[in-house]
Order: sequence, then structure tokens, then C-alpha cells
Amino acid sequence: MPPRLVLASASPFRKALLENAGLAFDVESARIDERVIEQTLDGLTAEDVATVLAEAKAQDVSDRNPGALVIGSDQTLSLGGEIFHKPADMEEARRRLLQLSGRTHALNSAVALVRDGETIWRHVSVARMTMRELDPGFIGRHLSNVGSPALSSVGAYQFEGEGLQLFDRFEGDYFTIIGLPMLPLLAKLRELQAIDG
Repeated sequence: MPPRLVLASASPFRKALLENAGLAFDVESARIDERVIEQTLDGLTAEDVATVLAEAKAQDVSDRNPGALVIGSDQTLSLGGEIFHKPADMEEARRRLLQLSGRTHALNSAVALVRDGETIWRHVSVARMTMRELDPGFIGRHLSNVGSPALSSVGAYQFEGEGLQLFDRFEGDYFTIIGLPMLPLLAKLRELQAIDG
């Protein structure tokens, strides 16, 4: 019998990706302080930070769900060696978009599978996102239009929504951009016989 799957995330976008793929799973948010964990990660790459946080979320939820296969995920945004977090308010979102304007940044999406406290697998995928030159007035109008959802993503945009208008091009897959590398995850779940395949 396949193990029970649990998504260790409050993200409606990650939940929708798994639902759209036809997976049966439960959802339980991790109870960790990501910023506290990050303070111990000086010197790690943005990819490694995302991986450590994905694993920490899965480990936390695994502790409360014996026998379940827990999916943890995290995404970081990196630009010129700096790692960014979700903006705290609309002013920070405005500054973030000004900083990303006309430049290429990386979205680093990590996923980890944990069962009974043991990490079975981890993976990180990277998408390179090139934002067009944005007029400051347009940024203000855009943020006013999209509202608080801009604060739910590290880049202050939702690529699956109006944020698409901010870009010239991207390299990588859609699922990595949304925050969960689905194809590698599904392949691993099939290998583990956790889903039909």
C-alpha cells in the first residue's frame, strides 16, 4: 500500500500543482521560523538555502505524521549574490521590483521527501527570470492593481497571474517558477511507488 502523502506547505500554489497532477495528499504547514534557520546558513548558496529550508519544513511535519511521506519545499530568489525573502509590505515590494527591473534573477525551487524523520530525497531546480525595464509609475500601478498577493512571493510578483507582464523572457520550467519542481518530484514518487506509474 502506498504511503500517505503530506504537503508541508501553506502555499495555495503548491497545493494546486499537486491537485492538478491528480495526487491524493493532506496539507500541514510546518511550524518553523525560516529566518531563524537562515541565520545559521551564512556562506551557503541560494540553492542550498532553499534545500535546507525545504528539508526543515518536511522534517518538522514528519515528526507529527509517522509513516507519512512528507513533501517539503522552499524557494529563494537570488540576484548578484544576494538572497531575497518575501517583501514585508508594499513599499518593500515596490523597491524589489525596481531592483529586479531590467535584470536577470534566479528562482531556486527546492523539494525534499522525508519519512519518519529521515530525508529520502532532495532536489533543487533553477529558473532564470529576465524582467523588462519597468517604469516606476507602472510599478506603482501594477502593485496597486494586484494588491497584497504581491507580498506572498519572494519576487513580489505572481508569474501565473499579472506578474507575467513584467517579463521579457525566462529559462527553466513553469513549475520551478511557481515553487515546486513537479516533474522530478513525480518521477521520484513513482520510483518510491508512492503514486501509480
